[in-house]
Amino acid sequence: MQYISTRGGTLGQFSDVLLEGLAPNGGLAVPETLPQLSAEELERLRALSYPELATEIIGLFATDIPKNDLARLTAAAYGGGKFAAEEIVPLSDIGEGMTLVGLSEGPTLAFKDMAMQFLGEALEYVLEKNDRVLNVLGATSGDTGSAAEHALRGRERVSVFMLSPQGRMSAFQRAQMYSLQDENVHNIAVEGNFDDCQNLVKRLSSDLDFKRAHSLGAVNSINFGRISAQIVYYVWAWLRVTDAVEAADRADYEVSFAVPSGNFGNILSGHYARSMGIPIRKLVLASNENNVLDEFFRTGHYRPRNAENTLATSSPSMDVSRASNLERFVFDLLGRDPERTASAWHELEERDEINLSAEKERFLVEFGIVSGTSTHADRLATIHDFSENSGVILDPHTADGVKIARDHVEDSIPMLALETAKPAKFADLIEEALGKAVEPDAETQTLLDAPQRVLSMPDDEQQLRSYISEHALS
Repeated sequence: MQYISTRGGTLGQFSDVLLEGLAPNGGLAVPETLPQLSAEELERLRALSYPELATEIIGLFATDIPKNDLARLTAAAYGGGKFAAEEIVPLSDIGEGMTLVGLSEGPTLAFKDMAMQFLGEALEYVLEKNDRVLNVLGATSGDTGSAAEHALRGRERVSVFMLSPQGRMSAFQRAQMYSLQDENVHNIAVEGNFDDCQNLVKRLSSDLDFKRAHSLGAVNSINFGRISAQIVYYVWAWLRVTDAVEAADRADYEVSFAVPSGNFGNILSGHYARSMGIPIRKLVLASNENNVLDEFFRTGHYRPRNAENTLATSSPSMDVSRASNLERFVFDLLGRDPERTASAWHELEERDEINLSAEKERFLVEFGIVSGTSTHADRLATIHDFSENSGVILDPHTADGVKIARDHVEDSIPMLALETAKPAKFADLIEEALGKAVEPDAETQTLLDAPQRVLSMPDDEQQLRSYISEHALS
């Protein structure tokens, strides 16, 4: 399996793109060809455990890693008591024709663990084989940072520089990150929003001399290692739903997925799963008030917002106005043509907008994507409704997904709502929704009370460069 840039040029194999982040021309790594899963192959995968399924699915993309080695990496990522649920990704009926896909059983109680735990193992493996070090530079709007740091903490060949927007994450999210005392973890709170953090990462990653001098890499959702690992739970969820279907009827048995989305990485993985042959009818994209993606899929106009117009909301992990992974979808939308894709992003730089309205009718018909916007009031109402009617408490991001999914539930088509995080991470909002205090358990209180180590920094590229130059592994 070879990888190419969305803007042209070859990038090597899985291990190469695992370490590199952005392509030298600013594009994103995508497979040269997308592997396919036949009905017969899916039946063969049905009996596998989650780590075994991960070996098979990721192995379609990581063909340069020997199968036995990959099996060891997935066993380490998804075994050893790291995940609370015995099944790792449990499915549960929450009523109204919806099934919750439990993705928050990992160490940081968020779906980001599903990919990040594998990425931590894979990075260490590739770095050891090549006798290299990596300085991970990332930006987080909430859960990516803690998942990355918990996956990479204490590793000898990796150092983590994680930018987060000052004051824009929940107390639990801040505590999960800032309480880590490992020497290889550097938390930097930037005076700005997530997009400011992400722009700093992009500027330093686009400086090839600086990137090479300091061995910079990325573990945010542009890293294809994460995308490949996220495809696994789409396949797993379809397999578990169809376990109860007659064998003769399984091959074309459709399901839909509801996906809260900020940076487009999670739903992109669903797009790839669908393109590989998983019978997915609809991918329901849910935005919060920062609804740039919903606007794009309704109108075909992609108009990222600046920092001043990016709102701080009660589903903070989705407070994103410039979705990095959208470029991979647009690459497919434009016939996998790197020249057209590069031209589109040049248009974005020139006009702060990409006009793809001519392609709008294809979003649902060809790709199965529909979208909607959920607000603070919607979040509160959805959390309250499902708590009252089903006894299930949803976190605010999952509530956004479920709210939009309600409009797209179809008879005899299971609607699978992807869980984003455990509600304990957003206790203040849950209290507001339910009208009663949510007392933290002893483990949560200990985390909230732990001493925190974080460096505050203005939105200043030169200060960040100086800090990384001084503290990077070499």
